[in-house]
Amino acid sequence: MNLPALVLLMPLVGFLAALAIPRRLPQNSRAWALAVSLLTFVQSVILAVRFDRGLAGEQLTLDLPWIASPDIHFAISVNGVSLWLVLLSTFLTPLCVLISWRSIQSRVKEFYAFLLLLECGLIGVFLAQDLFLFYVFWEVSLVPMYFLIGIWGHERRIYAAVKFFLYTMAGSVLMLVAIIYLYNRTQTFSYNAILDMLASGKLAFAPGEGMLLFLAFFVAFAIKVPLFPLHTWLPDAHVEAPSAGSIMLASVMLKMGTYGILHFCLPLFPSAARTCAPWIAVLAIIGIVYGALVAMVQPNMKKLVAYSSVSHLGFVVLGIFSFQQMGLDGAVYQMLNHGVSTGALFLLVGLLYERRHSLEIADYGGVATAAPWLSTAFLVTTLASIGLPMLNNFVGEFLVLQGSAIANYTWTIYASIGVILSACYMLWLYQRVFYGEAGQQVRSHVGDMGPREWAAVVPLIVMMVWMGVYSQSFLPSIGKTTARVLDQTQINVGFRVEARPNRAPTTPEVARAR
Repeated sequence: MNLPALVLLMPLVGFLAALAIPRRLPQNSRAWALAVSLLTFVQSVILAVRFDRGLAGEQLTLDLPWIASPDIHFAISVNGVSLWLVLLSTFLTPLCVLISWRSIQSRVKEFYAFLLLLECGLIGVFLAQDLFLFYVFWEVSLVPMYFLIGIWGHERRIYAAVKFFLYTMAGSVLMLVAIIYLYNRTQTFSYNAILDMLASGKLAFAPGEGMLLFLAFFVAFAIKVPLFPLHTWLPDAHVEAPSAGSIMLASVMLKMGTYGILHFCLPLFPSAARTCAPWIAVLAIIGIVYGALVAMVQPNMKKLVAYSSVSHLGFVVLGIFSFQQMGLDGAVYQMLNHGVSTGALFLLVGLLYERRHSLEIADYGGVATAAPWLSTAFLVTTLASIGLPMLNNFVGEFLVLQGSAIANYTWTIYASIGVILSACYMLWLYQRVFYGEAGQQVRSHVGDMGPREWAAVVPLIVMMVWMGVYSQSFLPSIGKTTARVLDQTQINVGFRVEARPNRAPTTPEVARAR
């Protein structure tokens, strides 16, 4: 069987089977979700092993007719960027199952079923090569996240779930209109066929037409990133979501937006993307600085980490619209880094919440005394999040800033402020939560990590170190794909010819005279 199809369909089969498990057997639901998610991860590792990292295009393609009229295909494949995003999805899902083992006590069957459906939808977004199929998976991933927030969230969960749904749907409608328009122009939903038409000159967009199509796609993706000022749904969704929902939302679902920009906006509408790059870069920089400043004044741990995501994802967007190889490589690497380090932050905040039942920073203090190993894991994650060398975020941020410096040095100067501010708010958070005198509530309720929690935390810490020390495990295949995307955007690019003075050939006599 086609490996990408197997990785995609396994959580879907797991979802359907999970619905058949009786509600009176919650442990069976937990065990089934863990088994399916682990098996899916193993299959995704096999997919990574079989992937040829020396090639730039799509690999392991499956293209099956689905609907005859209009011509819709079940077309999936994997490239050097989507491969790692699929692995990130399958890597985090079993960790989400583990940390929800005790915290989810009501409607257990439904919770784990939705978690597996969410995994299927996310993987489908990264694999789809048919525009209609991409839209289907885009919407499929929205539904389980809505229920995860709305049913198992905190006090204001309904408000947060509805806000999340409305924001995403508003962008999705614009994208659907653009997809339908593209089909009417090309008579196909095939992403690769449309790219071939553009490359051969059979398809060309007028400047205004291309700009409107680009903006329709871009707004949908920018809401999902989220890019300033379309970010206001994110803090509410994160604060109200259960820990597993926050992890999947921050680590994977936000990457749907940045992946969509890289995979669709740039290759399909290169002229419009380059025209809009300066103001998009400005919005990204505003998001970097604004997100960091707002994070510094948050009294709620989850809201602080949520605003840090606005800041970190600003770096990704800046790297993409630098249109430099280093910037694009750094943007993709930062997607993966953010998925690991911010996922770990939400996981550890969730562990604190399970013990103290509060997300307010003021309710903590002295946790290092009561839970030294938990505080150590949080410290490593904090240092990774602020970009300490030898840990993962440093590599991504360095490449993004290097790429933006080549494109526009002023961008880099302002974006660097976000790096400094991230150290301020993360270290201040760590100081207020873990240092100082431990209160009675902390001493009596906050204990150290158990074996199940270690099993969820250790893989994330290992990945932070691995990605910081041995980035060449990932960057070569990423570079092949981003170079291909960059090549597809080389349309109507301004260039400069410098005249060099002619030099007479140097003879031995002239050389001696000199």
